[in-house]
Amino acid sequence: MNKFDVIGFGALNVDKLFKVDKIAAAEEESFVSDYVEACGGSAANTMVGLARLGYKVGFIGKVGDDAEGRLLLDDFKKERVDTSGIRIVRKGRSGKAMGFVDQEGQRALYIDPGVNDTIRLDDVDINYALETKFLHLTSFVGEVSFQTQIRLLGKLYKNVKISFDPGVFYARMGLEKLKPIVDRSFVMMPNSDELEFLTGKSDYKAGAEFLIKRGVRVLAVKLGSKGCYVTDGKEKYLVKPFKVKVVDTTGAGDAFDAGFLYGLLSGKSLSECAKTGNFIASGCIMSMGARTSLPGLKDLEAHKQV
Repeated sequence: MNKFDVIGFGALNVDKLFKVDKIAAAEEESFVSDYVEACGGSAANTMVGLARLGYKVGFIGKVGDDAEGRLLLDDFKKERVDTSGIRIVRKGRSGKAMGFVDQEGQRALYIDPGVNDTIRLDDVDINYALETKFLHLTSFVGEVSFQTQIRLLGKLYKNVKISFDPGVFYARMGLEKLKPIVDRSFVMMPNSDELEFLTGKSDYKAGAEFLIKRGVRVLAVKLGSKGCYVTDGKEKYLVKPFKVKVVDTTGAGDAFDAGFLYGLLSGKSLSECAKTGNFIASGCIMSMGARTSLPGLKDLEAHKQV
């Protein structure tokens, strides 16, 4: 019997988000109209989304013994995300992300990884990682923690399914370097740009088919305002997004991951998994911050009754 439905393993960051008139290019100027400080990190946002949807989740990560680290841990505890797998260290600072969000909700993000990029295998409780149905992996900036993720995969039993959202940092590494994770993945959830980086194919359908042939069981390609494309090699669906007012796209992909994994864990059809992913993402983008308006189980159930 697994203790957790999903454990996340990725960076933990405090997001400092600035609403700006426009995202300035070199030598340009803009102005700030709003500011939000919130907890973030891709896998972390997905775990919060799943916790709100009623699943038991945990996390593997690292924070400093500082104000940001305490904020990250306290927020997880409030959201009912287990923090037993997170190491707290006195030397080094917790991760931060500075984001600039324009009037259309598009963003530019700068990462200060801090101790996120110092995770070694002896920082990870292997037994903790074995107590889950899914291990959800997302990107780090540096090499040390990336290699730790790969080494951890070698320690896991085959019944622990791998969910992988590469993000742009990992996707730009290329498929050959990511091979140990990709070849072990049950489900991958890249966006279309990341998929092209990985496969070299500009057609997302061809890119998805390429990874399915490599052994990935399920591919969900996030297409932004066009929704998502999902396939398991047999079924193929292009699923439209929900139309909402876009305030901030920060965390939209992470929210989609939460909804899609909820569907897989609940035994939903592939198309239903995609619809749920789109619904959770649509709630996320209606407010500033990755977690502010993440829908919960009651929101999802109410939507299905409409």
